[in-house]
This record gives sequence, structure tokens and C-alpha cells, in this order.
Amino acid sequence: MSENKQLTKKTSIISTFLGGCYRGFEVGIKNIVPAMILGYTLVYILQATGVMDLLGSVLSPVMGVFGLPGEAVAVLISAFFAKAAGCGTAATMYASGILTMGQATMLFPACILMGTLIGHYARIVLVADADKKWHGLLLAVPLFDAVISLFMMKIILAFMGIE
Repeated sequence: MSENKQLTKKTSIISTFLGGCYRGFEVGIKNIVPAMILGYTLVYILQATGVMDLLGSVLSPVMGVFGLPGEAVAVLISAFFAKAAGCGTAATMYASGILTMGQATMLFPACILMGTLIGHYARIVLVADADKKWHGLLLAVPLFDAVISLFMMKIILAFMGIE
């Protein structure tokens, strides 16, 4: 009889594990992939229409403070929709020679800190019915954290001799 209990327990653990895998896959397909596609599509549209060049020129002084080209704003725009889209955009820009390895590395923490901000805001702040007086702050804090991370990464990479 104890063998039957152990067998049931093992089956239960396996079922639980597989159920978790299925739910994780479902979350990825339903939430992450559409956000990544949206981020990539937005960047593609900005590039195809020439708006990306305009943004790069206009935001070059701002991004230059961090030692980044103006076009690096595309990474932050795509990360706004999905962390993975921001990181993928940085990798694509590195592969095409727009960003150096150091610049792409510098952008990674910013993508993580401010990434998927729209989705998280909708799923957490609005669903939790947070007091409206805090909504602006709840949006600003991740953006502020991303700016701080860009400065910190610039210092760390300079200390390491990486540009």
C-alpha cells in the first residue's frame, strides 16, 4: 500500500510540474510573444518611415549623455512594450554595427528595469485599483531607475575599459 501512495505522489509531482510548464508556455505565447512582436513592429515602422532617423537626430544629445547614439532610443522604445523586445533590438543593433558591445551591455539593465512597463501597469496598477494620485509615480519610478542604471553602467564599463 505504501508503494501505491508513493506512486500517486510521484504522479502528482509530475502532473504539477507539467501543469506549471504548460501554464508558463501559455503565458509566454499569450503575453510575451505579442508584446515582442509589437515592439519589433514599432521599431520596424519607425525605421521604414524614417522616423527612427529623426528620433536619432533629435535625441542624440540626450542619449549622448550616456555615451549612446541617438538610435539607441529604439531599444528603450521596444523595451517599453517588452523586455525581450528591447534586448533583442539591442542585439540586432549590435549585429548591424549601430551599437558597440559596451553600449548594448549598458542598455540591458535599463531594458529590465523599465521593460514591459505598459503591460505591468495595466495588469498590476489598474487591476489592483491603486489610488490614482500614485499612477504617475508608479510609471515614473521604473523610468528613473532605468536612467540611473544607464549612468551606473557607463561608470562600470568605463572602469573596466569597455566602450
